[in-house]
Amino acid sequence: MTAYAIAHLQDVRLGPEIIEYIRRIDETLAPYEGQFLIHGATPEIIEGPWPGDLVVIAFPDMERARAWYDSPGYREILPLRAENSHSVTMIVRGVEPGYRATDFLAKAGLA
Repeated sequence: MTAYAIAHLQDVRLGPEIIEYIRRIDETLAPYEGQFLIHGATPEIIEGPWPGDLVVIAFPDMERARAWYDSPGYREILPLRAENSHSVTMIVRGVEPGYRATDFLAKAGLA
């Protein structure tokens, strides 16, 4: 099942270190089949506050998403981003094709 690495970036200091991070991140994704779905986009806010930008990277599964984040290649460049921005990052499992909101109720025993 598809998994996503998601980052909410705020206060990015677009200096030499972030530029280096951007130049090098693609090579860290390739071995894990990661691909950008959203990169540095400022969302059109329709409810609630959202300061900053959004990044979403898709991976074929949770194992490859975790392996990418823990890989030596990514760990080497991670400080370039982390030390030059405030961010919340996460890895989350997607849903199966055909998923419906009521599937959550069934899973929770509330259907």
